[in-house]
Amino acid sequence: MKKLTQAEEQIMQVIWTLPEGGFLKDIIELLPEPKPHSNTIATLLKILVEKDFVSIQNPNRNNLYMAKVSKQEYSGQRIAGLTESFFGGSYANVVSFLVDKKQMSIEDLELLLNQLKSKGDDQ
Repeated sequence: MKKLTQAEEQIMQVIWTLPEGGFLKDIIELLPEPKPHSNTIATLLKILVEKDFVSIQNPNRNNLYMAKVSKQEYSGQRIAGLTESFFGGSYANVVSFLVDKKQMSIEDLELLLNQLKSKGDDQ
């Protein structure tokens, strides 16, 4: 799966909120201010289609854009890539880093551990 630019990710964030897909005007409407020009959004959508993240359906001659890659699938791939690139593939190192930088509390860590234990019990 290809990596997206920040602008492409911003468009995908909007598309992921539109389960039935959205037209260009819908996507622009949901973007935060300052909104990019519609030509810029159209170009980004074309790139997302080329990267196989978005599909186009053409009802009534207006392009309907729909996500081909789920947010969960993309997020998982990005997290795995960051973990490999910066933490030697170790998720334990990721968690340790977050705790050290006070971006994850001990309470969050305990909650995560309990969730993992309960998932282990279910299997």
